Amino acid sequence: MTNAISRSIRINFSMGTACIALLFGTAVAAADSVIITKDQAPEVQQYIVKQHVEPVTPSDDFDVQVGTVVPDTIVIHRLAVPSLPKEYEYMIVNGQTVIVDPETRKIVQILH
Repeated sequence: MTNAISRSIRINFSMGTACIALLFGTAVAAADSVIITKDQAPEVQQYIVKQHVEPVTPSDDFDVQVGTVVPDTIVIHRLAVPSLPKEYEYMIVNGQTVIVDPETRKIVQILH
């Protein structure tokens, strides 16, 4: 095999390996972003309905999306649902249940 062909094979193999690693990493990240599964959602919704929590009306500059940190001025409530893998907190905003990581106060999921 000539050096040019050998080099071409190594480059293509390296690029293919990098693409596979990137795709695998994206799949793992996407899987980690699901906090409450469809199977757990009814139990979570039942728990929240029983709590009679007042909805939050955030300021216009507060962006309700995954990754946003909830300010300390907004009250979030403990989500005590045994089937969840860890404890979360929640708030109701615009009719949606917003799931919050209590350690970071970041929004981790929005249930529609």
